[in-house]
Amino acid sequence: MYKRIMSALWMLLAVQSQAAEEALTIDSVVPSHMELAFPNDAKVYPDSSDFTVLNAVLMSNDSGERFATVTLKNQSSGRRTLTHKHLLALTANGQRIMPMELSEHFNGGETLSLTLSFGESKFPLLQVYTRN
Repeated sequence: MYKRIMSALWMLLAVQSQAAEEALTIDSVVPSHMELAFPNDAKVYPDSSDFTVLNAVLMSNDSGERFATVTLKNQSSGRRTLTHKHLLALTANGQRIMPMELSEHFNGGETLSLTLSFGESKFPLLQVYTRN
């Protein structure tokens, strides 16, 4: 009897642990030439930087968490630090949101891919962009 109870408890813990780590699904790969025209009445823009988004793979889970694996290039010849203020994501309702805090150093001309969290949203991400 003790073994059955312990087995049931272990199975319950395994299911709860699995639910806490929901798998991400790919929503889309955004082509770099895609143009969207949502109004920006709140005038929300990323900080100017030397970074360019080369491509982005947009992902989410059933809880509404939004992520993007973004490949960025430092177009400067010098070392630069990318922060969350240099990036914005556009959602399907036209809202602009910043990723969670980040600070990543890039050497001059360096290209890196980063997976970023944009928090929870009922609307999917459509685009991730910078401002040069």
